[in-house]
Amino acid sequence: MIERALLVIILLRIFSGSVDITAALLMYKFNDLEKAFYINTLLALVGPCVLIITTAFALIGLSEKISLTRMICLFAGITLILISLKSD
Repeated sequence: MIERALLVIILLRIFSGSVDITAALLMYKFNDLEKAFYINTLLALVGPCVLIITTAFALIGLSEKISLTRMICLFAGITLILISLKSD
């Protein structure tokens, strides 16, 4: 039997991959650099959201197995990744 948190993570990753493939197909269909840039910008919003949600579900599923300190460190690491993506 598959754990519920794992199933949610798998489904979110399938969704994320489907969004990426759909975006690539739209870029190909429109054949326009400006539209491709716009689509790519929208993808930049999906990626971090999926990262945060999947990590949250993983931590919820592992909450009995890992310490609070490790959870805080993991969220701090994700926060730093997201901050570094926005910095110039």
